[in-house]
Amino acid sequence: MAGKLRFSYHTRLFFLLLGFSWILVGCFVAFQYHREKIYKVEKLNGELQLYNAHLIDALCTDSIDFNATIARQRLPMAGLRVSVINTDGTLVFDNTLDSLPGENHLNRHEINDAMRSGSGFSLRRHSVSTDRTYFYSATRRDNLIVRSAVPYSVSLQEVLDADSSFLWFMAAVTLAISILGYFATRSLGRTISRLNRFAEKAEKGENVYDVGAFPHDELGSISTHIIRLYARLQQTMTERDREHRNAIHEQQEKTRIKKQLTNNINHELKTPVASIKVCLETLLDHRDLPPDKHWKFVEKAYRHTERLANLLNDVSAITRMDDGAANIEKEPLDLREIIDDIDLSVADQLRKAGITLCMKVPDNTVITGNRTFISSIFRNLIDNAIAYSNGTTITVQLDDESATSYTFSISDDGTGIPEEHLERVFERFYRIDKGRSRLIGGTGLGLSIVRNAVQLHGGTIYAVNVRPHGVKFIFTLAR
Repeated sequence: MAGKLRFSYHTRLFFLLLGFSWILVGCFVAFQYHREKIYKVEKLNGELQLYNAHLIDALCTDSIDFNATIARQRLPMAGLRVSVINTDGTLVFDNTLDSLPGENHLNRHEINDAMRSGSGFSLRRHSVSTDRTYFYSATRRDNLIVRSAVPYSVSLQEVLDADSSFLWFMAAVTLAISILGYFATRSLGRTISRLNRFAEKAEKGENVYDVGAFPHDELGSISTHIIRLYARLQQTMTERDREHRNAIHEQQEKTRIKKQLTNNINHELKTPVASIKVCLETLLDHRDLPPDKHWKFVEKAYRHTERLANLLNDVSAITRMDDGAANIEKEPLDLREIIDDIDLSVADQLRKAGITLCMKVPDNTVITGNRTFISSIFRNLIDNAIAYSNGTTITVQLDDESATSYTFSISDDGTGIPEEHLERVFERFYRIDKGRSRLIGGTGLGLSIVRNAVQLHGGTIYAVNVRPHGVKFIFTLAR
């Protein structure tokens, strides 16, 4: 209940253990006290029984004068009352009485036991004859019963009582147990309290960094393992949520890029399609055009058709790469052989532009990859340098190699790229000079294809301007 005072687990456990300990010690003390008291009673009874036996022996030898016979016997203690009783229960002698009572003594407990077993005692019984309380011990032999009685006094009470030093010793033991129990339960209580705080935080889904140190025992070890497991679970859930958010963000980004790509494609398609339509409409509406003008419109329509085909091919390549590396087949490839093939295919372009292609890639440079996309990396970068650099030399070079990757660079000595455009040249349909790009038939997807192809082969790419002239594209490819 909310308003009810609630004791801590340590307090409840301590008082529970304390109660059990005290009950156990109390039972032991009571048992030991009873045993000790019985021992002292039996010891006293044994002394009296021995005296009774000696007295019976003396009486059997000389039974004329009881007083004289008893006087000759050494009493085990002062004030001893001695009685002689027949087996019929008649009191025949008592050293403390002047006149003997006539009542039958067989109903006395110690006499009754002596009749049955030869000896008996009564721990505490009041005598009507003397009006005093005695400890009685009776011994029977043949037809004679001798009973000795010790008056109950302070001295006898002290003799029969248990030793008080034992009680003080057990009290000290109980105190020691209580102190040890307090410290033992405090350590256990702290561990339970920390576990309870941890459970409350875990129930609320809070992050648990520290709930205090645990003792170096089994419970502490279990508690530590539980908290570690919960921390790992939290970490796993955090990573799962982060991956889920990343997956959602990636999906949203893909959707955005596809939408942007679709819009860009629509925009890029309008120009060549419109130009082709204008050319064809002109030819249809003016069938009597001179041959030179007729072929001029045909060539213009062809160039736009070629640009349209290039755009569709680039879009197809981008789409394939967006589908993921799992759908792309890879095989061992000789990069020098691929670059030599590209050199042959662009030889006419190089000659017309007055550009020299300098090759610094060793033979037998082998990589595991997709031939089409590896070729598109080098082809697009070389085509890009031919079209836009206005330089005289293009250098393809293997800069570095390691056990896991190659580092290549393709550079030119042309005009370079303005610094503000270097970070964006790999974006789809991004053009530094839109008019010139369209004029020479660029689709705006070449460098984007290069970046995607490099990433599919486990690498990265970036562009830097070189001094005094030119730009360098540096990229890595996994081996």
